[in-house]
Amino acid sequence: MSSMTKKAKGFKKSKSGMYLSIGTTAFGAISVIKQARTAREEHDTLRLIDAAVSAAAIVTGIALLYRELKRLGDDDVLLG
Repeated sequence: MSSMTKKAKGFKKSKSGMYLSIGTTAFGAISVIKQARTAREEHDTLRLIDAAVSAAAIVTGIALLYRELKRLGDDDVLLG
């Protein structure tokens, strides 16, 4: 394993990496919101279901990242 790969894996498990992951996951919500709006306007039930499933995946992903961040022992005021 190269040094860069080790650094990348270490960053993913760091507090900074977790915050970045939460941010990028939340940013994906913008796309899902646009998809849901379009689906509602076009009365496209299948796309609306897809947007709902995607939204659930985003919420679950953020919850998992938040849990991992708590496991890292972050004393951040925002996390309680």
